[in-house]
Amino acid sequence: MQAPIDGLLFYSERLPWGTSVGTAVREDLYLTPFTDADNWTLYHGDCLDALAELPDSSVNLIATDPPYFRIKNLPWDRQWDKPTEYLAWLDRVAAEWQRVLAPNGSLYCFASPRMAARVECLLGERFCVLNRIRWMKEAGWHNKTKKDALRSFLSPWEECIFAEHPGADNMAKGEAGYATKCDELRGFIFEPLRAYLDGEKERAGFTTRRVAEAFQQRTGSRTVTGMAGHWFLLVQWTLPTADNYAWLRDLFNRNGGEYLRREYEDLRREYEDLRRPFAVTADVPYTDVWDFPTVRPYPGKHPCEKPLEMMEHIVRASSREGDTVLDCFMGSGVTGEAAIRNGRKFVGVEMAEEWCKAAEERIMWTPPIGESVV
Repeated sequence: MQAPIDGLLFYSERLPWGTSVGTAVREDLYLTPFTDADNWTLYHGDCLDALAELPDSSVNLIATDPPYFRIKNLPWDRQWDKPTEYLAWLDRVAAEWQRVLAPNGSLYCFASPRMAARVECLLGERFCVLNRIRWMKEAGWHNKTKKDALRSFLSPWEECIFAEHPGADNMAKGEAGYATKCDELRGFIFEPLRAYLDGEKERAGFTTRRVAEAFQQRTGSRTVTGMAGHWFLLVQWTLPTADNYAWLRDLFNRNGGEYLRREYEDLRREYEDLRRPFAVTADVPYTDVWDFPTVRPYPGKHPCEKPLEMMEHIVRASSREGDTVLDCFMGSGVTGEAAIRNGRKFVGVEMAEEWCKAAEERIMWTPPIGESVV
């Protein structure tokens, strides 16, 4: 990686997405690009202003740490008097997350112990919540509290809500209205594979009913439906197993022909590329209880800074190289550093100019893993 790039764009006027300096723009279309480099862009301003200008489905991973509501004695965390006001604001943000997140993308949203349940319920109205991760903190105010003065148990943890779009990982939940959302999204994500299987079925002169009847005879099922219909229809679509794909190929070519010529491994790789990425091993935290060490005090530390190791874990687990990671409350830019270090692109938004500058400095000098700054 080369040294910090010359000619980074610093915009004093609010410009729309992708607009160059000096270009005339409409006053009602604007963003605040603070820094614009090849693989990362920082915006100085309100997250709702920035999110409103991002294209639909343009982000693969949202990993963000919004205000917790009256936890820090700072203006940005005390701008709401009541929890309902805070939740109403967060729902506006979540609506934009829902729009900009790719169909197979992931959302990680941190929340305080006091508000975590309500934040999770709020996000559950727009996303499918997969995990409520607890980040257990060895260091914190719970160590300094007078234990004999307590009137309730302490909470030495923060919550991170991990979510996806409904049905993005080809899972049916059976909740009212949920199945329809799953089918719509699944059809969008996996349509290339579904269309291939359905097209080959039509070319071979088969109907879904004929395939289902043949599959019934093969399996001895009492019903004609079974799994066969799900290989061709939008309703709860699923990829056939290797064994069933081989059976379909034999069935379609029984009377001659060259149908389903693609190798199963090719289909499986495409399926994995289309579905929501998630990759953990026994060597990294794979449960929903994490114990990453907190960030120790140092000059210039953000009051809510998350550990780089934890943010890298999120980036590696739920995105692929070249994907775009968004943090619309980026603070000092730790999420951006985690993204760039691991070969991702990054979009960050921050209201405070001092933290935009800190994030810029941090990310500017961040080489991808295996490279060094010259």
